[in-house]
Amino acid sequence: MSYSNLPSESRLLQTRRHFFGRSATGVGMAALASMLGKESMAAPSSAPEDASTIPAPNGLLQEYHHPPKAKRVIYLFQSGAPSQQELFDHKPALAANEGKELRDFVDMNQRVTGMTAGQSKFPLAGSRWKFDRFGEAGIEMCGELIPNMASLADDMCLIRSMHTEAINHDPAITFFQTGHQLAGRPSIGSWMHYGLGSMNENLPCFISMVSRGTGRPNCQPLYDRLWGSGFLPSTYSGVKLMSVGDPVLYLSNPDGFDATARRRMLDDLARMNEDKLDEFGDPEIHTRIQQYELAYRMQTSVPELTDFSDEPQHVLDSYGPDVLKRGTYAYNCLLARRLAERDVRFIQLFHMGWDQHFTMPRQLPGQCRDTDQASTALVNDLKQRGLLDDTLVVWGGEFGRTSYCQGTLNAETYGRDHHPRCFSLWMAGAGVKPGMTYGATDEVCYNITENPVHVHDLHATMMHLMGIDHERLTFRYQGRYFRLTDVHGHVVHDILT
Repeated sequence: MSYSNLPSESRLLQTRRHFFGRSATGVGMAALASMLGKESMAAPSSAPEDASTIPAPNGLLQEYHHPPKAKRVIYLFQSGAPSQQELFDHKPALAANEGKELRDFVDMNQRVTGMTAGQSKFPLAGSRWKFDRFGEAGIEMCGELIPNMASLADDMCLIRSMHTEAINHDPAITFFQTGHQLAGRPSIGSWMHYGLGSMNENLPCFISMVSRGTGRPNCQPLYDRLWGSGFLPSTYSGVKLMSVGDPVLYLSNPDGFDATARRRMLDDLARMNEDKLDEFGDPEIHTRIQQYELAYRMQTSVPELTDFSDEPQHVLDSYGPDVLKRGTYAYNCLLARRLAERDVRFIQLFHMGWDQHFTMPRQLPGQCRDTDQASTALVNDLKQRGLLDDTLVVWGGEFGRTSYCQGTLNAETYGRDHHPRCFSLWMAGAGVKPGMTYGATDEVCYNITENPVHVHDLHATMMHLMGIDHERLTFRYQGRYFRLTDVHGHVVHDILT
């Protein structure tokens, strides 16, 4: 085939999907308008009167479903599952009944993992660290392990009744990010981008960062699909900021290639892609054009974002000694605040290492030191700058830990297996009632006794705070409409202002 015949050859490759994709903006759309009537194809009505001062989103939604409380989300995901018994849910009965069998206190009808299924005994293990009450709210937390985070008692809503469905890490983490245990669905940040659009033309709408803790840093891998767009167009995928080299892959110009040459190349490339877009109607071509242009703007915005030289020393000190080390949790927390200032809509930090199956007394203190000061500094920093009023901060992992010991119980090497039936998570900021606890578990932290909150309920509540009705934000794929919460989820109004 000669090069002169390439355009005609490519036209012959047009598929049925391409034909209908192009028709959707041409004859097909005109036919649809004639069937539905002009009124139904008109622009959506103006925002309701009580939301008249709120700028409309620039994503799929032409107006918010209801007035939002939050403009952005910072999700501090603690990968590996922090132990609620050691941090947030004090259970004196565990220490008082150390070594006794769990089955003597509850009906053990929750399935266990393959790691403890063969145990003949399930001895209760009490926490080795002291709890106290903090703030005017008197919220009980472990002051030994998380003294800084405990100082946020009057700013946070501590949920002690979270529950989920998966019992192993990968499906559980996937479930928290996408509302489904199997890979392939859009992540929550992608749904936010799809529905609301971006607030900053020079940075991605959805950014993720990964750090490794000192507990078990290599225990559970994290995959790019956790911040991926699934079946949504790839323009809605999250962008991962790297901990080494360029913050964003391939962002820098090659040696000998200056900004003028880059601009000229992108203009030529855009014209070629636009020709293909007109020819095939594939939305991924439009995505590619947008990605090139955003990357060009990011060549200026990202170096400015990651330059901490304008940060006062007292701010750097508040985040802890690792704040200037790229790839650490402290560094990522400060970067999250800088992203929030620049109106990035969804910012997600993944911190690995919380999977304490054994030697918890040795692993957990270091893991807490990784996150305690920096998480607290982030909330306080947002608060001092007036950003906490419209920023939702979420801190938590994918499930909880068992109250029985995995393996042999002793003071030096005890650990806990996975327990999805009940665990803790906290939220702070825009629209969340501060200084409160919500939900409760039984004396041995096995069952929820008050106000259960499912993962779908958490997602519904987060979307509600962003001005989205989780039942109305959908995407049609393979013949059905999908949403983040599937066919489940209820907004937890009790914890909202």
